Formats: sequence, structure tokens, C-alpha cells
Amino acid sequence: MPRLIVLNGPPACGKSTLARLYAEDHPLTLNLDIDRIRGLLGAWRDDAAKAGVLARELALSAARTHLLAGHDVIVPQFLGRAGYLERLEALAGETAAGFHEIVLLDTLDNVLRRFAERTRAAAEPEHVEAHEMLDGPGQLVAMYDRLVELVSTRPKAAVVRTRDGLVRQAYEGLLEQLA
Repeated sequence: MPRLIVLNGPPACGKSTLARLYAEDHPLTLNLDIDRIRGLLGAWRDDAAKAGVLARELALSAARTHLLAGHDVIVPQFLGRAGYLERLEALAGETAAGFHEIVLLDTLDNVLRRFAERTRAAAEPEHVEAHEMLDGPGQLVAMYDRLVELVSTRPKAAVVRTRDGLVRQAYEGLLEQLA
């Protein structure tokens, strides 16, 4: 049975890294990075909100196609509200896929530090864009708090603790939650 894996968490907690590792270790897995899809939309910055909605709709369509073909889909994305998570969960049900909601968390102080470090060394366009879209550390704190609150309402969500530089341990934690 294919799996739809949502890899949620604040920026700079390792979602993209772990999704890439999972896809490399599980052939034909679709690493469905919504921020990359948004970046494919022409002049998306002119209406970032609309581009975000379109990217999420495109991601749902791509996930449906891939799951129906019998392959895993992993979605590394910060989701601070339940609505899109519920749509992904419903999609898993419609396609007879297993649904796994994994939340990567580090302490708030570490998230702020890791985000600042990632921004300074940003090599991925999505990381540069994430920094540009935030109005300073206050917005990142609000995102973190919203995520922690959301997790408390999602009893099936599994939390994997991440720490800077301990990628292998975080990946093993992800695999344990999927076993």
C-alpha cells in the first residue's frame, strides 16, 4: 500500500533534508515540495497568497496521481492550520494510501538559530524565499507557537525531535514512526 507522508515542522528543522533522504531510499517516491511548485509559477511573488493556493492544489493533484500509481508521496511543508492536513488525509483515504503525519520539532531557540544560519548560507532558492517572506523573528515565533498548538489537536500526529547536525538520528526517528 502506498503511503502519503506529511513531514510538517517549522522552517529549518530538516523537512527538506529528511524528505530527500526518504525519497532516495524508497525508489519512485515523489518528494512533493510545495514551495518548489510555487516557484514554478510565473511571477508568483506578485500574488504570493494566490500562488500558494495554486501550488497546494497542484500538489494534491500530483499526489493523487502518484498514489493511484502505487507509489509513496512525501510532502515536506510547514502546515500551521488543520485545513490542508485534513485534505491530505482525505486524499489518502480516497486513494487507499496509508496516511502518516510526522512533525519535526526542535526547541524554539534552536529553530530561530537554525533559520538564521540557513538564511546566511542559503543555497536553495526556497530557503532564500522563506526568509524574504517572513517579517522578522516574531513571525517565526508565531508560526512555531501555532504549530505546537496544532499538534496538540492532532492525536495521530507523531513528533520526531530534531537537533542541528543530527540528521541520521532524525531520519531514524522518521523511519521508526513509519514502521
